[in-house]
Amino acid sequence: MLNVGLLGAGRIGQVHAVNIAGHSNSHLAAVSDVHEPAAVALASKFGAQATSSDGILADPAIDAVLIATSTDTHSELIEQATAAGKAVLCEKPVDLSLSRAQACLQAASATGRPVMVGFNRRFDPNFSALKADFDAGAIGKGEMLAITSFDPAPPPLDYVKVSGGLFRDMMIHDFDMACWMMGGAPETVTAKGACLVDREIGAAGDVDTAAVILNWPDGRMAVIRNSRRAVYGYDQRLELLGSDGLLSAGNVLESTVEKATADGVSSAKPTYFFLERYMPAYAAEWAAFVEAVANGSDMPVPLAEGVAALAVADAAARSAETGGTIKVEAAS
Repeated sequence: MLNVGLLGAGRIGQVHAVNIAGHSNSHLAAVSDVHEPAAVALASKFGAQATSSDGILADPAIDAVLIATSTDTHSELIEQATAAGKAVLCEKPVDLSLSRAQACLQAASATGRPVMVGFNRRFDPNFSALKADFDAGAIGKGEMLAITSFDPAPPPLDYVKVSGGLFRDMMIHDFDMACWMMGGAPETVTAKGACLVDREIGAAGDVDTAAVILNWPDGRMAVIRNSRRAVYGYDQRLELLGSDGLLSAGNVLESTVEKATADGVSSAKPTYFFLERYMPAYAAEWAAFVEAVANGSDMPVPLAEGVAALAVADAAARSAETGGTIKVEAAS
């Protein structure tokens, strides 16, 4: 049984608490949060102890920690947790600073403790099935990848101001997906961004609409589109064109009912937001982490791959700022 400490009792921490407590081989032992009442409320739901992050890290009975705190704390907590001998699952991104994330990778690697980054979309049943088919040779060599990720509405402006920007906060999921599908990070990034949804987002120094082209040394490419506004729902699609065919994964809809009449054919809208779409993925992500820790096997999303996704995001942000094509730095 894996005894787990949860650092962070906000919205995503609450999602993780359900999965930790619901897994047959993990036990939610303790919860911490900078807002103590939130930790107390969440811990009480699952019979866990509400305590401090320092208390969780110092507790020898806790085997692993799940980090669901604000992004600016991730690197430090990863370093502290691995130094304390814990296995770690940390929400994305590793950091907002690439150099800080690279330093974290070196420090954590030196401890030999396993660290996994929470890119939950890899565990979505549709995307994971597509990846399995691709790896089995279903469409030959992958040549062109297209990823669409549109949110239904922008996040609160207070969040935008501390998020690190669309490329590091939102599109980083798609950068990880592209690296995963293509078997490694691209060589160069060309990005364009605009503020079309909310001028206040632009005033805060961010963009709400962006398109990116990723290029690999052998000519393969990926195109990623992000928007903070899709009035019809949470739009998450992927297409991979290969030498022998095409693989695609479409949206998850609110229902499978389709109406066909003389006036036309209509179906339900996509699910509204990430919690509806990706709850199964979060559960599968946690199960994969528990299994890897129990078996001593490689983490499904190792820390180095989290840093690699951030390196692509960093290059994209610089490309959008300068108007040029930017070479992607190595993860370490």
